[in-house]
Amino acid sequence: METPVESTRERLLNVAEQRFGEGGYEGTSLRAITVAAAANIAAVNYHFGSKEALLRAAVARAMAPVNTERRRRLDQLEAGGLPTPEQLIRAFIEPGLELVLRRGERGAVVARFIGRIAFDPSQRIRELYAAESDPIEKRYLAALQAALPRATPEAVAFGYVNMLGLLALHQSQALSRAPGVTEPEDPGTLAENLIAFLVAAFDRGLRS
Repeated sequence: METPVESTRERLLNVAEQRFGEGGYEGTSLRAITVAAAANIAAVNYHFGSKEALLRAAVARAMAPVNTERRRRLDQLEAGGLPTPEQLIRAFIEPGLELVLRRGERGAVVARFIGRIAFDPSQRIRELYAAESDPIEKRYLAALQAALPRATPEAVAFGYVNMLGLLALHQSQALSRAPGVTEPEDPGTLAENLIAFLVAAFDRGLRS
């Protein structure tokens, strides 16, 4: 059974994900988070130390399963030889979109949160996000460069940044309706469409 301390910490993290995902870091007050979490500022200071530390803990919690799965898939691919660009793109994209596929309502909240924080206007907040995501992302970038030997490192990096941007866009709009669409796109279909688009973009843009 959860202790009261654990319950308060989890509530603060859950509300932080939701509020930061909706309003961004600067647009979300610590008071709004504590009120929604039925806590107080003292609880934030006790468990995390500050608003930024609360954000850092929320990012670490949200990214941990994604980073773990991306690392597992990349290790498996590299153990079998040189991965193809398609294999690498799929291994990178699917764990991010599985936030929506496998976690129900909270998955959409976490996906929006990650998408919002990854492209926050504040350089400090982007750096905080990068501290959690850079180690494995750098491995994927290096693997893509190896899989596309005819492309310059700059060209691969350009394609990679755009892949990150598209993924973050779909995460931040998780399960939302696009203009003219009466029902939200099935997450599985979204994953396949996004992977196909990125594979074609890398193939045409970097191998020609």
